[in-house]
Amino acid sequence: MKILITGVHGFVGSNLVEALKKEHTIYGLDIVSPIKDGVRFTFSWDSLGIKDEIPEVDAIIHLAGKAHDTKNQSAADVYFKVNTDLTKKIFDWYLAHPTARKFIQFSTVKSAADRVEGDFLTEECVPTPVGPYGESKIAAENYIIEKFAPEALKRPFHNFTDEDAVVDGKKVYIMRPCMIHGPGNKGNLNLLYGVVSKGIPWPLGAFENRRSFTSIGNLQEVIKGLLTKDVTSGIYHMGDDEALSTNELIEVICSALGKKAHIWNIPRGLMNGVVKIGDVLHLPLNSLRMQKLTENYVVSNAKIKAALGMKEMPVRAKDGLRETIKSFAKG
Repeated sequence: MKILITGVHGFVGSNLVEALKKEHTIYGLDIVSPIKDGVRFTFSWDSLGIKDEIPEVDAIIHLAGKAHDTKNQSAADVYFKVNTDLTKKIFDWYLAHPTARKFIQFSTVKSAADRVEGDFLTEECVPTPVGPYGESKIAAENYIIEKFAPEALKRPFHNFTDEDAVVDGKKVYIMRPCMIHGPGNKGNLNLLYGVVSKGIPWPLGAFENRRSFTSIGNLQEVIKGLLTKDVTSGIYHMGDDEALSTNELIEVICSALGKKAHIWNIPRGLMNGVVKIGDVLHLPLNSLRMQKLTENYVVSNAKIKAALGMKEMPVRAKDGLRETIKSFAKG
């Protein structure tokens, strides 16, 4: 296949190129255009407006976007200019080119829910994003659905299939992964690694939360499947098979480093009192941060596995995390 990948030089884009380059011809679309092994040529976003500038392709993987700024220093409109407006541009281009048959949109579980109510998050949820990151991502999703399967927007869940499509001969997949990680990734996992690797004790051991992660190896296999198999259009959540607690994650980090985990089981009541002081004195550990560190956020991957005929993901959650942590240690 001939594949166009937006954001091709980012972390996920680079890993997808490695997974796909042997069997497919890959073009990039990005704000930078260094030479990359496996990428035939990287175009600029301005190329979309130039007739015949970009060659005809069979599939588009739209990765380009502004990641969640956990420090909340980014202006809200920046998220919409990047996450929503760029999606509109590339999806319109996709619809205008008959040879392009598949479109894979990378969204996020945060477009569906900031917090998970119940045991796990599925595609059958009413989207309730909180903040400009999730809101800009759901706006991008809704634009795609409005153009491809508008009747689906009348449903609470916004889910759709090929039967809803008003555009013939094309398939659209909206992927909602939870936190993606792998060697070379410098996201939030790296921040926790920085704390644990210094031997700083973890004071929230009394909180047994569960969280889902997405190992890059699993994501690579899912994208291969979407490109090559006859999968119905729709919204698909993505995560590893196993959810881990923060305590387990810290143990994985320490195991990968050959260190002993220092986890303090300080009573919850005492920690709740500490964070109230943090709220007043504007300390690093406050109520909001403790909520994020101790809440459950488990994502179901049952739908995508069923669609691809997979019994289980090829990479176990702890194995994937261990490889990511080892890459941090190597620098």
